[in-house]
Amino acid sequence: MRKIYDPIEFQPGMKTIDSNLFDRVLDARNRNNPASYTTADAQNALQKETLSYEDFAALLSPAAEPLLEPMAQRAKAEREKNFGNNVLLFTPLYLSNFCENQCVYCGFNCQNPITRYRLNTAEMEAEMEAIAKTGMREILLLTGESRSASDPEYIAEAVRIARKYFSTIGLEVYPMNVDEYRMLCESGADFVTVFQETYDLERYKELHLAGTKRCFPYRVCAQERALMGGMRGVGFGVLLGLADFRRDMFAAGVHAAILQKKYPHAEIALSFPRLRPYKNHAEANPHDVHETQLLQMMLACRIFLPFASFTISTRERADFRDHVLPLAATKISAGVNVGIGGHKDQSAQKGDAQFEISDPRSLAEIHDAIIAQGMQPVYTDYINTNA
Repeated sequence: MRKIYDPIEFQPGMKTIDSNLFDRVLDARNRNNPASYTTADAQNALQKETLSYEDFAALLSPAAEPLLEPMAQRAKAEREKNFGNNVLLFTPLYLSNFCENQCVYCGFNCQNPITRYRLNTAEMEAEMEAIAKTGMREILLLTGESRSASDPEYIAEAVRIARKYFSTIGLEVYPMNVDEYRMLCESGADFVTVFQETYDLERYKELHLAGTKRCFPYRVCAQERALMGGMRGVGFGVLLGLADFRRDMFAAGVHAAILQKKYPHAEIALSFPRLRPYKNHAEANPHDVHETQLLQMMLACRIFLPFASFTISTRERADFRDHVLPLAATKISAGVNVGIGGHKDQSAQKGDAQFEISDPRSLAEIHDAIIAQGMQPVYTDYINTNA
C-alpha cells in the first residue's frame, strides 16, 4: 500500500540544506492579513522608492484596488527604467506527461485517465529543431513529476540536445537535490522554475494527496538548492485560485526577495498562472481570481521587485497579455503547445495536455502584436560563452 507522508516529512532521497528560508517565508505569510490594510497604507507605499514587506502587502490588499491607475503608472515606470521596451519571447516544450503525484487540480494527476507519453531523444530533437526554425532562441523544458519516467539524466540529455538549438534553456520539472541541479547546470541549463502552488500548508495538504510533491518544505527550498547547484536564475509562482491568492502572492514575493538578497548574482523571475480547465475536469474554481485582481498582483509585484523578470502565460487571453506587457510583464510565451509532441506536426501530438490555453497565437502573430505596441521583441538576451 502506498505510504501517505506527512506534508512536512522529508521522503527518501530528499536532502536537506542549511537554510532558514522555509521558516522565514512561512512566518511572513502567516503574519500577513490582507484585510488589515487601508487605502492610505497603499497610497503611502506608492510614495516610497523601495518597498518593505508591509508596503508590498498593502499594495496586494483589497484596500489598494481603487489605486490600480497610479499603481499601473508606477509599475510602468519601473518596467521602463529596468527593462526598456524589450519583451523576451520563449516557447515551452513538454517532454513527458507521466506523473507520480496526486494533485487534485492538475491534468497530469497520476489518477487522471489521460494519454501518457514520453518523447525519446530523436523525438526531442525533431521538436526542438522545428521550434528553432521559427526563430525562437529560448526554450523551457517541462515534464510531469515522475523520476521513473523522466529521471535527471533523461532531462540532462534533453538539455544537451537543446543547447544545439537555443541560447537559453529553462527547466520546469520536479524539485531535485543540489548535486542533481549541478549536473543539469553543467549539461547546459540556465534557469529552474518551481511553482509552490500555494504557501498555505493546510490547503497544500488537502490538494496534494500523494507523491513526492506532497513534501511541502522540500518544494519551498527548491529554488535555493538550484542556485546552490550553479543555476544562474530561478523562477517562482503560485497557482492563483487554490487558496487565498493575496497571501500566496505575498509569500511568493517575499520568497523571491529573500533569495534575491542572499544570492545577488541570481536572476529572479515570477510567473502569475491562474487555474485553467483541464481534460476530464472543467468545473468552476471556488477561489476565482478575476483579471483586475490578477493585474493588481502583477503591478504590486513589479513595484516591489523592480528588477525581476515577469512572465505572462498562455493561460490568459491575448488582449490581457498584450495589455500587461508595457505595465509589468517582460517575458511572453509564443507558439505554445502544452501537449506532448506537436511542434513538428500538430496532428501528431502523442500525449494529452496539462491544461487548456487561452492564447493560441503563433510566434509571428505575437511578434507583430509586440511591434504594434511600440515595443521590441527580443529572442535572446544572453550569450553563453561556455557553449
